[in-house]
Amino acid sequence: MAMLGRRDDGQAASQRPNRTEALDAHTILGQEARFQGKLGFEGAVRIDGHFEGEISTNDVLLIGPTAQVRAELKVGSIVIHGFVEGNITAKESVEIKAPARVRGNIASPNLTIERGVRFDGSCQMSGDNGASKPAPKQARPPQAD
Repeated sequence: MAMLGRRDDGQAASQRPNRTEALDAHTILGQEARFQGKLGFEGAVRIDGHFEGEISTNDVLLIGPTAQVRAELKVGSIVIHGFVEGNITAKESVEIKAPARVRGNIASPNLTIERGVRFDGSCQMSGDNGASKPAPKQARPPQAD
């Protein structure tokens, strides 16, 4: 695992990389690595290798173009460039960038899919991230005595 810090080179905010770029990853699970189990973290993590299991975070998960991820994902935000198989629940957003392949269901209030992506699954974009809401109560007409 490599630890990377943020760099501040005086660039204007509009010229800095998007927060979903590799430079913002606090931890990188390298291309040669294979992991199995549960992963929880704070900050941004990038996966370039193989991961199988569960991932849970309120922060950003980056899936690199060489990544092979088979997991249930509960994240704040996710950016996918590689292969993901499993259900994704995101509190903020899901971005799927070419040439990504995603197999599974997505629940997120914001979804971006680039041209050239393969997505096999369903998507729910309600603000509650898939949690069911009770049906609204129907007003009953007043009863005659």
